[in-house]
Amino acid sequence: SVANPSILAGLRTDINSVIWVTSAYLLAYAVPLLITGRLGDRFGPKNLYLAGLVIFTASSAWCGLSGDVTMLITARVFQGFGAALMTPQTMAVNTRIFPPDRRGPAMGLWGSVAGIATLVGPILGGVLVDGLGWEWIFFINVPVGVVAFVLAWRVVPAPPTHSHRFGLPGGALGALGMFLLVFGIQEGQKYHWGTIAGPVSVRGLIIAGITILTVFVVWQAVNKKEPLLPLGLFRDRNFSLANGAITTVGFAITSQSLPLVFYFQSVRGL
Repeated sequence: SVANPSILAGLRTDINSVIWVTSAYLLAYAVPLLITGRLGDRFGPKNLYLAGLVIFTASSAWCGLSGDVTMLITARVFQGFGAALMTPQTMAVNTRIFPPDRRGPAMGLWGSVAGIATLVGPILGGVLVDGLGWEWIFFINVPVGVVAFVLAWRVVPAPPTHSHRFGLPGGALGALGMFLLVFGIQEGQKYHWGTIAGPVSVRGLIIAGITILTVFVVWQAVNKKEPLLPLGLFRDRNFSLANGAITTVGFAITSQSLPLVFYFQSVRGL
């Protein structure tokens, strides 16, 4: 977010393309999460984490070397997918290698690192953009990724795997529905919330996305084999409240960071 005004100027592009630099990452990150979590069960969370880290680190270098916004958006898709491979594995490893009485400190350390990153990230990003250029918010991931790979390879144990079903119909429905919904909202203003091409319209994409996501939920309810998202989990009050809370946090962070940074830098000149 901090680098977006510099990316806009440096790559001589428009605001919608710069927004896609963020949205492409979020889409590639959010859409495959259910599948990548199941892949971790099947092939081992450590293996999936290392694979995701390699993709994330390599695509970070690709982002920094991008000469135009199209290449940067493409690289961000791969970067988001690498992150999607990694994210479900971290909690899976924590809960498997730490017994319940030691899990609290492990989760606390994990959360503390995430909290520190949230505070330091924007400041360090500003320093890098001002001092070295926007490319270095991506290049800095390369040495971190290499060190993380070596440490994870040597230190993190490999929990046992499980032969779970992949649930491809559910995964396809969730991915397609999420993509259509987000793409429709993202591109709505560009097409004045009207026709995109032929019979395809912005409203049509949004309605189709909501419909397919509804079918996804119904499929998870009727699938008696091994659904990607067991709806019975939501009968647990704390589970449902926690999901509502983290959804609210996600909306707040994602919706505020981008416009605030443009306001601070482009309007206020900070």
